[in-house]
Amino acid sequence: MDFESKIISREISQLLWEREKTVGTAESCTGGRIAEAIISIPGASKYFKGGIVCYTEEIKERLLGVDRELMMEKTAVCEEVAIQLVKGACETLGTDYAIAATGFAGPGGGTKEIPVGTIWLACGTPYNVKTLLVTEDFGRDINLAIATNKAMQMFCDFLNEEDTENTEKEQ
Repeated sequence: MDFESKIISREISQLLWEREKTVGTAESCTGGRIAEAIISIPGASKYFKGGIVCYTEEIKERLLGVDRELMMEKTAVCEEVAIQLVKGACETLGTDYAIAATGFAGPGGGTKEIPVGTIWLACGTPYNVKTLLVTEDFGRDINLAIATNKAMQMFCDFLNEEDTENTEKEQ
C-alpha cells in the first residue's frame, strides 16, 4: 500500500474510532482491496465488521439485495447497483457505513457502452449514499489501485463532510 493510502486509512480509522461507528464493504471488481486498505491500520477490528466480495450477480442479489431486474436492465456496472450495494452491505453486515465498488477492471468484460475502466464507487449510510464514476483504463492493476484509492478518499471526505454538517447544526 502506498504512503497516501496509508494516510487516508489512518484518517478513516481515527474518525470511525472517535465516533464509535462501524463500516463494511461490498466489492465486486476490487475483490477485497478496499477491505484490505481499511484493515491495514492496527485496531481496525473495533470499526470494521467485514466485507463481501460480490463478484457475481447472484451474490449481489442473494446476499446484498441488489434488484435482479435492475441488473438485467442496466447491468451490474451502474450507479444504481453501487448504491444498492452500500445499502445492502449496511443491512447484511449490520454497519453504520459501507463502501462499494462495481465495474470492469479489465482487461476484458467491458462493452461499447460500458468500456473497461468503468468503475462505479459508492459509500455512505442506508439513507445517504455518495457515488463516484471512474472511467479511464490504465490496465487492470492500475485501474484497481485507482478505484481503491478513490473509494477510500471518497469515504474519508464523506465522513469529514458529515462532521462539518453536524458541527453546523450544533451552532
